[in-house]
Amino acid sequence: MHNIFDANLKTIGLVHVNVDTLNVINSEAYKTYIKAMYLPRGCRVKVDFDVYDTNGPAVFFISPNQVLNIEHMCADTGYFIYYNRDFYCIQIHDKEVACDGLLYNNINNMPMTAVPDADAMFFESLFTHIEHEFKLKDTSQEEMLRTYLKQLLIKSTRLWKQKHLEGTLTADSNDSDSFRKFTQLVDAHYKEKHTVADYADLLLIAPKTLTHRFKRMNLPQPNEIIKNRIILEAKRLLVHTALTAKEIAYNLGYDDPAYFSRMFFIKTGESPSGFRAKFLTQSNAGSTDGAEIAMA
Repeated sequence: MHNIFDANLKTIGLVHVNVDTLNVINSEAYKTYIKAMYLPRGCRVKVDFDVYDTNGPAVFFISPNQVLNIEHMCADTGYFIYYNRDFYCIQIHDKEVACDGLLYNNINNMPMTAVPDADAMFFESLFTHIEHEFKLKDTSQEEMLRTYLKQLLIKSTRLWKQKHLEGTLTADSNDSDSFRKFTQLVDAHYKEKHTVADYADLLLIAPKTLTHRFKRMNLPQPNEIIKNRIILEAKRLLVHTALTAKEIAYNLGYDDPAYFSRMFFIKTGESPSGFRAKFLTQSNAGSTDGAEIAMA
């Protein structure tokens, strides 16, 4: 079942996730939208280059620049919400839900958050209310849908912190602010800013202060986070475009393609061309099997 609100360039939609909708969800149809997905136990999802199995209910948050593929769908139905920035921009409204840099565009590129059994009923009830709201066609429908979306983001942000950060963000407000702001800045500027000093300047703090804050939170060092974001984008460009390694290096702000290729090899253990060839070979070999598994 497909429900959609589309008015004045503002769009939000809800799709049931099952074997009938799997192909369209895995296609390019929703690529430009911001997405949230609630799946039951037994699903397998690939986001970019990582695979996640749902051992229980889980929520996924997918940015427009990420590639989503549901590789295995279990018997129970899930929910897939997509919306555009005109309907709700997480950057502009970040103070309301505090999810940018955590649910979306987060440092460790972890799009999945497990939902404890005690919270599963909240999510299932919320999606039921959202689906019911689409059917009402009331004059206040837009604001009600936005309110439900905010509830989803706020609740999921709390669970994400508990799951991935074990409360480290609550210890010091300065650390918390630095963590999220750094994540947002890296995602916005990784193509032209490659050093810790670049981001420390934007945060108006000393590079050593930023490094120490991340150490206190038991997070990867800022320099590694910057490189990981660059390498992730390089991987995306290698497998989803026909750009050469040299063109990708220039695209990511490196005037010396040889230096970029060395960094890519150090981080991945493969050359850019080797990574592309290996990924495409595996993808072609698994395409038929993947289709069979998805319908299991």
